[in-house]
Amino acid sequence: MRPTKGSRTAALACCTAVLCLTAAAACGHSGKNPADASGSVPATSAAEASSAGNTSPLTGLPGPTGKILAVKIDNIVYARPQTGLASADVVYAIEVEGGLSRFLAVYDSGHLPAGNKIGPIRSARESDLPILEQYGKVDFAYSGALSVFLPVLASADIVNAGPDQDGAAYSRSNARSAPYNEYLNPAKLLADFPNTAAAKDIGFRFGSAPVGGVPTTTATARMPSASFTFTWDATKGEYMIAIDGRAASTTDGGPLGAPTIVLQKVAETTSPRGFHDVPDQLSPYAPTVGTGQAVVLRDGDSYTGTWSRPTDASVTSFMFNGQPMPFHPGQVWIVLTPQ
Repeated sequence: MRPTKGSRTAALACCTAVLCLTAAAACGHSGKNPADASGSVPATSAAEASSAGNTSPLTGLPGPTGKILAVKIDNIVYARPQTGLASADVVYAIEVEGGLSRFLAVYDSGHLPAGNKIGPIRSARESDLPILEQYGKVDFAYSGALSVFLPVLASADIVNAGPDQDGAAYSRSNARSAPYNEYLNPAKLLADFPNTAAAKDIGFRFGSAPVGGVPTTTATARMPSASFTFTWDATKGEYMIAIDGRAASTTDGGPLGAPTIVLQKVAETTSPRGFHDVPDQLSPYAPTVGTGQAVVLRDGDSYTGTWSRPTDASVTSFMFNGQPMPFHPGQVWIVLTPQ
């Protein structure tokens, strides 16, 4: 099981996004690792980390890697606080219908929440599949999907592991009303679907912070009807997370924070397949193949660079000043922000 979180260190018009960076007075940050004499710090690839010992390609933390489980988690106000989110290796925040947000959380099977409970579980979306293609054939847990999307899910290179495939791994809580009360037993699901891909290199690099960051105490990313604010906490070495203006927490992990936040700007559009979540309104779609701007927050600084992913089969590269942008080891949050 993963150690506790503390130990591992208004609506926008025309679907545009505003990234607000509030810079602190220029000063050093005690949590930052020093650069070498040249001013550059080599980032560590998954292959290099493996040669040096067992290191997760998703978090840069030591330890053996396991099978990958991806879980769709609700983020509407009625679903908060969530359960098990703090234990995820990677958390994607993605726009859904109405300009709201929903999470796609990725777990290594060796890093499951201590309470063996994740949720509330909600339905899959079209944007999820290209993201997951980087991870290989993984278990994908979700509550359901549009009827027209189900055949696409069935033909995708994933293991469909929703309640229809493994009802015993899901349960309903009496503490909340449906549909915000469905939870997953991840250990049960992984035991029932064991022949899935192990954690692998998806393009993340880990290492010391490079020269050139801008001191940044607070950053806000917005979707049409959702916002995420990240506030640097030097004592914890993390950016603490607020969602829609309120501090975020989980039922089993306390306040939410992460050492690396990526604000990945994407060319938000509508469903390429013409899917509708509500009548006469095409579903939102966040493309993660292509290029764009990316702002990485770590160690109290922001680094404005780029992201690139040429094809569905490619990993995603994050660059700063022409070099791979190293993340701080630990949980990574990626907010797919409309550009």
